[in-house]
Amino acid sequence: MAEQNRAENGRPKKKVLVVGAGAAGMSCAHHLSQHPDKFDVTLIDAVDYCGGQAFSIPIDKDTHGASWLNQGVQGGSHIFHHSMTMFARQGHHADPVKLQVSFGKDDTFWTNVFPTQLLARHAKEVRRFQTMLTIVRWFEIFFAILPIKLLFKLFFFSEEFANTVALPMIALFLGTGNATPEVPSIILERLVTSPTYGMWYPGDKLSVASNLPPMVVFPNFGVFYEDWRQDLLKRGVDVRLSTELTQVVKRDKTGVVVKLIKRTPTPDSHNPVSAWVTDSGSDQSAKEEEEAFDELVLCVLADSANRILGPTASFREKKVLGSAKFSDDITVTHTDADYMRRHYENFYNPEQAVSALSGVDQTTRLEMAKKSFKPMYYIKQYPSDRSKLEMCFDCTNYQSQFPPEVPFDDHVFQTIFLNKKRDSHLWSIDEIDEGKIIRKDWWHQLCHSFTHYIFVIPWVWLLQGHKHTRFAAAWTLINAHEVAVMSGIAAAVDLGAQYPEDLERDKFALLSFRLYYLLTYGRWYRKKATKEGPGKDWASGLYGSVYQGPGSVNEERTMWREEREKKASW
Repeated sequence: MAEQNRAENGRPKKKVLVVGAGAAGMSCAHHLSQHPDKFDVTLIDAVDYCGGQAFSIPIDKDTHGASWLNQGVQGGSHIFHHSMTMFARQGHHADPVKLQVSFGKDDTFWTNVFPTQLLARHAKEVRRFQTMLTIVRWFEIFFAILPIKLLFKLFFFSEEFANTVALPMIALFLGTGNATPEVPSIILERLVTSPTYGMWYPGDKLSVASNLPPMVVFPNFGVFYEDWRQDLLKRGVDVRLSTELTQVVKRDKTGVVVKLIKRTPTPDSHNPVSAWVTDSGSDQSAKEEEEAFDELVLCVLADSANRILGPTASFREKKVLGSAKFSDDITVTHTDADYMRRHYENFYNPEQAVSALSGVDQTTRLEMAKKSFKPMYYIKQYPSDRSKLEMCFDCTNYQSQFPPEVPFDDHVFQTIFLNKKRDSHLWSIDEIDEGKIIRKDWWHQLCHSFTHYIFVIPWVWLLQGHKHTRFAAAWTLINAHEVAVMSGIAAAVDLGAQYPEDLERDKFALLSFRLYYLLTYGRWYRKKATKEGPGKDWASGLYGSVYQGPGSVNEERTMWREEREKKASW
């Protein structure tokens, strides 16, 4: 049995191994560390930094106006109460932003900022789109899991409308990329009809989406996660980076035995895949060491968890974890403005704009667009197959550390090429000027296929706690930083930690956690905190969904202003 330390009260402490130092693992370790009398926590990750997919990279401030760039994870929604509270705990905050998008190119271009020829051409389908969503809302139980590609066929939408208008709306929210046609219909419907997390709420019968979704952009993740790591160390957590769990040796009533190796850190801290994952991996001569724990929390991707558990995995674990689908995508961070001009619509073009839709005047929106159209998120459809997408961010327009005005040729972009195995023959990656590439990053990305909501999510609760093992990661529901943070808290609570009192008083945070905990653990969390105290006033807006706590501010580009003021005070 795993050797147990004893607290001052004589009760044995649980030795808990948390695998993965991303949002889920950090959150789990943090909330377990609030109870040093109960838990002896070890947190490991195979790379040499904390944050997982959320990290930052340095860039040239003299050229681009900022010295850092968030990579992988950039922003989210005002409903991310748990994430923003974690920011506040380490002295950071998220900044607000009103999202502008640019979908398509030339005659297939549309945006949420002003009406275009594409929307005028499909005016009847735009109106029918809203009717369809109303019907789906009424009969949600029947349509919920239906793939959207079948939904559009069922309601007789044209391929051009489905591929150029509808698919980008969903790909943006989830980063679903080329798996978007397989996404369940309920996700599309809720994005437009939900007043809380509906990015495109309320829907527009004239132009599909005419709102500027109020979003948030995240702080410097490199600094935030390092601050969080230092805080965990102060709380007694044993944080071991460049440490990989190669296999689980056994899991039984006596505890968990695992094998670990020490990795060789690389200069950028992003250690490559090891020999324990692929035959051609690195650190082939690393020596495995056995270690025993009482509990195991796997904050890794589902297929990684399946591989790590190996022969100790039960039939149920193999079926559920093995049903999650992933694709390999690559993000190219670059400054090739010419590539952007060739493939995307970056500026207001009066030849593409229309002054009326279905006879309704649109000049007010046009006048605004002439002055302030600055797209932040782009999608391009490949001409040979418009159901396949390329995604891109104009990080300078989106992220809050950049000045409001930067010459377009000095902007920093992130272009994402999707599903290497199936769709790489469509990619235009070779057109990006190699001399203007800052960095390339590969991602093993979750596909939000309808099968994920049939064969994975409904059954996760049956895995939790089995053989002293719990699973915490965004794949347990939907690919979002907030879900990852909540999943880590849920694992900690299930082990015996306390859900934070301030978040318990935040009615929307509590509701979100309760529903997540019910779905993934099969239990309803019972409220314990008193009514009065911090957190009571954090939930505002409809149903309390808009976060007004210490982890957010009210003015856009506050990070840029703070850095400028800090420099002026030197």
